[in-house]
Order: sequence, then C-alpha cells, then structure tokens
Amino acid sequence: MNHYRHEPFVDYTKEENKAWVKEGIKEAQKIFGQEFPLVINGERIFTEDKSEVYNPANKSEIIGYVSQATRKEADQAMEVAKETFESWRKTSFSMRSDILFKAAQIVRDRKAEFTGHLVKEAGKPWKEADGEVAEAIDFLNYYGRQNLELANGKTVQSRANEYNRFDYIPLGVGYVISPWNFSFAIMAGTAAAALVSGNTVLLKPSSNTPVVAYKFVEVLEEAGLPKGAINFIPGSSREIGDYLVDHKDTAFVSFTGSRDVGVRIYERAAVVHEGQVNLKRVIAEMGGKDTIVVDSGVDLDEAADAIVNSAFGFSGQKCSACSRVIALEDVHDELLAKVVEKTKELTVGDPSEDIFMGPVIDQASLDKIEKYIEIGKQEGKLEIGGKIENETGHFVYPTVFSGLKHDDQVMREEIFGPVVGFATAKDFTEAIKFANNTDYGLTGAVFTNNREHLEEARRDFHVGNLYFNRGCTAAIVGYQPFGGFKMSGTDSKAGGPDYLLLHMQGKTTSEMF
Repeated sequence: MNHYRHEPFVDYTKEENKAWVKEGIKEAQKIFGQEFPLVINGERIFTEDKSEVYNPANKSEIIGYVSQATRKEADQAMEVAKETFESWRKTSFSMRSDILFKAAQIVRDRKAEFTGHLVKEAGKPWKEADGEVAEAIDFLNYYGRQNLELANGKTVQSRANEYNRFDYIPLGVGYVISPWNFSFAIMAGTAAAALVSGNTVLLKPSSNTPVVAYKFVEVLEEAGLPKGAINFIPGSSREIGDYLVDHKDTAFVSFTGSRDVGVRIYERAAVVHEGQVNLKRVIAEMGGKDTIVVDSGVDLDEAADAIVNSAFGFSGQKCSACSRVIALEDVHDELLAKVVEKTKELTVGDPSEDIFMGPVIDQASLDKIEKYIEIGKQEGKLEIGGKIENETGHFVYPTVFSGLKHDDQVMREEIFGPVVGFATAKDFTEAIKFANNTDYGLTGAVFTNNREHLEEARRDFHVGNLYFNRGCTAAIVGYQPFGGFKMSGTDSKAGGPDYLLLHMQGKTTSEMF
C-alpha cells in the first residue's frame, strides 16, 4: 500500500516563522503592479484589454494588470492544445508524474513566496494561506503517485490463445475554470490532474486571483512541462466562458465555483455541436450550505471551537464552511453562549499581519453578505457581528444569528461569508432531517458520544464529506477525498483514488495468439 503523508503546516507561534512569512510577502510584492500576459504555446501574449487585480484588504494596492483573452486568443489556445495533445498523450505515465513531483518541490522551495501571494491577492490570513500552499503541494504529489498506479491499467481475464488488456487513455483538451477562494490549491490540483492524465489544458483562473495562477504556470514550465500542454487564458466569462464550454473540441470541463454557473455549464456541455465527436464530461464542485449538528452530552467547548473555526476561517469563504448549527434543545443555549464568547476573541484585519480573519474578496461579495445580514436581522436575533468596514478593504465581521427556523433564507441559501445561523431540534433524528433540508450536500459535522446516533448520521446525513466530533472544513488530500452530492456538484472527490479516472477513458485491447 502506498502510504501518503501530507505537507505539514507552519507553526506561527514561533518568531522565526513569523519572520519567514513576512519575507515571503515581500518576495511576492516584488512583481506587484506589473502587466501579466497570456501564455499560449509557451509564448507571452499581451492584449489591449487588461483586468486590474487588487488586494481586497487594501484596495489601493494593485497586484497587477492581467491581459484578457478574447475569442481570437481562445481559438489560438485551442488549436495549440489540440496539436500538443497528439504528442503529450504519447508520453509515459512516469514522465508526466515526474513533472508533477518536480513542480511540487519547486513550490515547496518557494512556499513562503506563494503564501505571500495568497495573503495579498486573496486576502488570506497566514495560517489559511500556508495551508493552501501545503494543499497544492499535496495535490501535485498525490496525483503524481496515483497516476503511476494507473500506468499498467487494470487486470482483466485472458483465455487460452488470447491476451486481454484494459488501459487508461486521456480524453483530449480540458477547459479548467478555477475559483478565487482556493486560487492556488484548487487551480493547481484541477490543472495538474488533467495534465498528468495525459490531457492538455486551457486554464481560465478567477478574475480576482489570476496572478498566482500565472506564477504556477511558470512553475510547471520550470518543471519541464512541454509548451502548449497548458495554456493560460484569463478572460471574461462573457467573452470566452460559454464559448469554450460550447466548443466542439473541448473534451471536458473542470469547474469549481457557484451553483448557478455550474448548472449553466452542465446544461451547455450537454449540447452536441456541429463537428463534435465526443460527449463532454463535466467535473463540477458548486458550493454548499453546511451544517454542524450538536447532540446532547458532548464537550460543548470542543463543539464551539469547531463551529467558530469552520464558520469564520477565511471569512466563511469556503464551500465547506459551517453556515448552520442545529443543536438539541437541552444544549443549544449554552453552546450558543460559548460560540458568541469565542467569536468575540477573533481578530479581524489586514492579513499582512498575524490575524484570524481578513477581508472578503470583492465588493460584490460584500454586498451579497450585507444583504443576508439584513435578512438575518428580520428572521432571527443578531447575537454578535453584522459590522461592515469597506473604506480601506472589504471587511465583514464574524456574525452569529439565533432563533432561526429551518426554512429561513439564512438557513437555506449559500451566503459565502462569515455568517452562521443557530436553530434547535427536539431529538437527533429531527436534527439530521433538518440538516438535510437544503439543496446542497457537500460537508457536515456531528458532535455526538452516542454510537447509535453516529451510525444514524453516517447512514442518513446526505453529504459527500461527513465529519464526527470535529469541524466540517479542512479535508486533507489523500485522507478525506472531497466532493459533494445534490447541488454541490458531481461528487468528483478531489484528492481521492478515483479522481484521475474522471480525466481518462478505458480502452480494451484483445490479442489472439
């Protein structure tokens, strides 16, 4: 068995590590304010239209000006990716894995710098940024190793005078659309999984965080990835988004983002266009409305810590974040009081310094969260938070609502911000029923010391990632394969043993003697 050890996190209680990350931030800042090009066939292409990227904690700090692809450059990238696929698909599994292993080592050697990029470009606190870089390294190593396990295909039976083989081959050109909230880890993981499987990639990063994606393309080039295997094409969804989803030569779409966009991609990818010879695959992770259920007789301090960290880590901007708490009636009041007290201790500010919570990503996110805070005030009781500061950066303070009903908007709809709602259940079965009362099914957590209740949740709590007696965030590559049910996506299980197979197809060959 291949035992997998994940990349360790940095201990920021040590002064030398605080100095280390500050040096990484300075290193990242050296390239700020520059113009960044597209990368097509290894060539740097600057376009007239450029997108301004800024630090969400300090709106006056410009990260860079990123060239935007039009349909002209999208077509150019597609032709290059198609041509390169014919050679890339023939490379050995070991060569492709070796490139990922080399890339992982390059990122590890520059871990402070990439942590600095996430602090500045994505507004991530040190611990969250460091954890994301560690996850990117994990994805590269894990998918490299998983790829080697697939090199010889799977064993099938042969008869006398006959030899049968079952091998995996790549699909073709993949259109990878990566999100801003894990702008390095998910971007690197989705692109690397497609590449190591033998596909070529058109990479469209989030418009909020494209610079760290550009830096990753540089890493892949340094690691030995051939020109044209990955093509970096940031651009507006309006200009190239639907166009490349619809394109007859797109073999698959790998998307992480909102439910509305994911559903749109799923619908469009199902349409067969003139000249198209493959049915497109869609790998989609689309969000969540995640619940922590708290049973009677548990350690409420542990439960409260898990709720606070799961709800407010990276300002709640995780598809796995806790946004609902359902507690049994006899523990609800004490649990709520503990969560409110622990929330008061959280520090909010510019993550250039060591704080718990930084900004939300942009004005649109802040406006959406503010709308839900106002709805929450009508539906329940504001226990703490609700404060917004938007002069220097986009800051929303951690917010807790109580007295909510299970069909309230705040308890049903994804907010994607530091807002958590509390509700009660009369017994454990009702708590699980209420937890399932959402269109999403990504993550969930249950605090219980009752083995029967634990098994009931394992059977009936309908989420892709369910955690017992811990928070509902922080899945580790190779340990907790990640992906959800229902409107949370296609249950693709990133960081799991079958993820690469989504980027491949099986081929049977039978030789007679």
